[in-house]
Amino acid sequence: MSTVSPRLVRGRVVTPTAVLEDGAVVWEGERLTWVGDAREAPGELREVVDAATPVAGYVLPGLVDLHCHGGGGASFPDAEDVETARVAVAEHLRHGTTSLVASLVTAAPQVLRQRTGVLVELAEAGEIAGIHYEGPFISADRCGAQNPAAIQQPDPALTRELLELGRGHVVTMTLAPEAPGVTGEEGVTRSLASGGALPSFGHTVATAPQARAAVVEAGRMLADEPAARSARPTVTHLCNGMNPMHHRAPGPIPEFLAAAADGRLVIELIADGTHLDPALVRSFMEIAGRENVALVTDAMAAAGMPDGDYQLGSLAVTVADGVARLTEGGSIAGGTAHLIDVVRTSVAGGVDLVDAVYAAATTPAAVLGDDGVGVLEAGRRADVVVTDTDLRPVRVVKGGVEL
Repeated sequence: MSTVSPRLVRGRVVTPTAVLEDGAVVWEGERLTWVGDAREAPGELREVVDAATPVAGYVLPGLVDLHCHGGGGASFPDAEDVETARVAVAEHLRHGTTSLVASLVTAAPQVLRQRTGVLVELAEAGEIAGIHYEGPFISADRCGAQNPAAIQQPDPALTRELLELGRGHVVTMTLAPEAPGVTGEEGVTRSLASGGALPSFGHTVATAPQARAAVVEAGRMLADEPAARSARPTVTHLCNGMNPMHHRAPGPIPEFLAAAADGRLVIELIADGTHLDPALVRSFMEIAGRENVALVTDAMAAAGMPDGDYQLGSLAVTVADGVARLTEGGSIAGGTAHLIDVVRTSVAGGVDLVDAVYAAATTPAAVLGDDGVGVLEAGRRADVVVTDTDLRPVRVVKGGVEL
């Protein structure tokens, strides 16, 4: 990345409320200093804005991915050193994800400890936005691309140890709410809330009552913690990795969706066209509202790479026609899209552009508890993505520095 960055971009600026057809985004150093209609630029700035040539596409806030296992051929669950992990971060940054949560998968405790040590270095350097543990306290019956042999009984002590190793950078941990030891005052949910992280329910066979009770309890526990990054738990990729909804066996999905619609929960959606039908994404957005939906990639090492053989933790993955599946068993094994691809697929499926960007930037920033990113607004970090008219990135700025 260069050390000299442009200070202005003019074009169709996507804000939380509208697309400014002739807008401008201005920054100095690391911070945005003015965002608005180009014709309303104040004082001396007006001349500079007037002289700028509008871009042909759109101007978006830097995107925020809460669930990403890798990209560019590198996998966070397999990264034994910082340089390997940086390959994945750079792949998504090039495509407009300026805040990325690095996701691990179910693994033995010693592996989780070592990988946490790698990722915390990147978090403290500001290269990633935090750490997500997808397991190991999940259901073997709905483990998806997780190694069932590494799944273990919920362990509050191990949870606290990982949180300590994470030095405040652990964002979420995926939990099966029905597993003994997840809920209750001495359970993993309480350990997460007390340690500054959020429970994320998923990879579960929970009944509807179990799902409802877990959400209510998590909300209460987070409310007890004044320093919690968010008052709302999340759901790990709604629908994927959980029993489907049936009219006589509803399972967790309607409970999670109802809680999101009530503003008590944030649901992740892997809106890449493979994990969920775009029509369902549109419906979920309409039901829950963009403030309660976080679009994610669940990307693995093959994001940005050709078809072939890859690794996700201890499991072999084969990618064919852009779809990642376990080599043995055929379960979908993460995504191969970047978050801007997810936005584009959502818009093509009928989601309003403003809402799709909100769900890919603003809502996930709220989950992080970071009011410095996620919106093009004066005072926030200068994270800016310029796309062409097809929503493909052509320019990325992070913290005022252009790639």
